[in-house]
Amino acid sequence: MFRGTYTALITPFKNDEIDEDAFRRLIDTQIAGGVTGIVPVGTTGESPTLDHTEHLRVIELAVQFAAGRCQVIAGTGSNSTTEAVAMTCDAKAAGADGALLVAPYYNKPSQEGLYRHFKAIADASDLPLVLYSIPGRCGIAIAIETVARLAADCPTIVGIKEAGGDADRVSALDAALPETFDILSGDDSLTLPFMAVGAHGVISVASNLVPGPVSQMVRKIAAGDFAAGLALHRQLYPLFKDLLSLGTNPVPIKTALALTGAVTPELRLPLCPMDDTNTAKLQATLDQLDLLPS
Repeated sequence: MFRGTYTALITPFKNDEIDEDAFRRLIDTQIAGGVTGIVPVGTTGESPTLDHTEHLRVIELAVQFAAGRCQVIAGTGSNSTTEAVAMTCDAKAAGADGALLVAPYYNKPSQEGLYRHFKAIADASDLPLVLYSIPGRCGIAIAIETVARLAADCPTIVGIKEAGGDADRVSALDAALPETFDILSGDDSLTLPFMAVGAHGVISVASNLVPGPVSQMVRKIAAGDFAAGLALHRQLYPLFKDLLSLGTNPVPIKTALALTGAVTPELRLPLCPMDDTNTAKLQATLDQLDLLPS
């Protein structure tokens, strides 16, 4: 159901408001680049600094602007089960094709607590759900056994975004889950190795900027053409590396898009602009990849 390239969209701002025109252009660019789907209001979309009205508005806009041309997986996760249920139901009403549910952060529930959290969301809505394990941000991973238990008990839990940085864990997930369960890389630089051991695509940050090349890389790997996939990985790796190392996501990708003129560089506190040194490094990489306007 969710296999291929999905772009974890930024949320463009202008004068501290959602820049709807820029968001429309960004989504049109994704679709023209051949992505399978878009993921609004995840971490890359600065969801922690959007209020509830803005959060739902971004989902509604994504569905409206996509207009059925690609899938929309709405970020609806929370460390409050009640809030995650409400947002997931709202995303369903807005017309999303699925929801991305990050592991509850800060309160660090047990694996039993994680199971009950995700099952409560699945019980409340028939929207297809993708789990999101990112221990570097949440402080906990969704254990393989918990993922398998949820897949067995909840028919609408159909996939996982895996951002633990470990290809061995992808192999273990692949072995523990049904063939129909979708595993997506949560790190651009690990898409190739993750797909080599059983993942089915990526939820990509870099594809905000380069949807065509990332989509092509994923298609080549999925078709078994690892030589072509590796060539594209090598071409894009400097960008993957910069987006990961030059600042906290989404600061580098939003800076990159601003350097190309696609959006303003506006962020919401506590995020702030990159320093001049890192901006110069990023600009050099974009120039190397011929991504800057002439």
